Amino acid sequence: MSYPTDYNPPKVWKWEVPSGGTFSKINKPTSGPTHKKKLNTGIHPIQLYSQGTPNGVKITIMLEELLTLGHKDAEYDAWLCKISEGDQFSSGFVDANPNSKIPTLIDTQANPPQRVFESGAILLYLAEKFNEFLPKTFSERTECLSWLFWQMGSTPYLGGGFGHFYKYAPEKIQYAIDRYTMETKRQLDVLNKRLEQSKFIACSEYSIADIANWSWYGQLVLGRLYGAGDFLDVKSYKHVLAWAKLIDKRAAVKRGRKVNRYYGDPKMQVPERHDASDFDI
Repeated sequence: MSYPTDYNPPKVWKWEVPSGGTFSKINKPTSGPTHKKKLNTGIHPIQLYSQGTPNGVKITIMLEELLTLGHKDAEYDAWLCKISEGDQFSSGFVDANPNSKIPTLIDTQANPPQRVFESGAILLYLAEKFNEFLPKTFSERTECLSWLFWQMGSTPYLGGGFGHFYKYAPEKIQYAIDRYTMETKRQLDVLNKRLEQSKFIACSEYSIADIANWSWYGQLVLGRLYGAGDFLDVKSYKHVLAWAKLIDKRAAVKRGRKVNRYYGDPKMQVPERHDASDFDI
């Protein structure tokens, strides 16, 4: 679809023309359910409804890390939510997350069961629940939360901005690509300078700040997002790249990357995870 170059915004915007692009079928300017459907529920303490996007990967990595440490109450059922098909607009999903975004988690051990949505909030919830991957001193905890919220506030410019216009938009718009490329590279520079000073983002220990940021920026510099590694010259961010490779070696990260993934390399796909043995299929 071509857009006129002399476009002038109307006084009141109305949704009259589909936006185009990869996700145009599910984009709409209203919230709420589009159809009735209950969420599936498994036998484990934690129920996760997600897809293997960077935001979804944050949570499956966290849960696999907790299970590695022996936290049996972190056992989970991971149900696939295909966002391209609008699963996130079912009545059950909207009850669990009024914003209709993945990932969404329900802790069935809480009384009543506790819903948690927004990936950063889920990471913090799990870190506090299990007392793991959150620094113990007040100063380091504060630093960790600063970088967690930095990621939550910054990454929309990478995903919804750069990723959208570079890969998914119906036509290439140089102004938009230049604008978001500039910001993405600025963010990578911020991380690169931080990781020149510290082995991990918040402090000397691996934390939820690393899990959150690695799922986006780590995978970006490892060449897994948008096919844009060369375009962004990711190799020039050597400290980010070294950190990304270090975390990529973790067994829990390798498992977490596979969960709720149903596309790409078949060896990397575990569409639904209900038991550790699902990784052996």
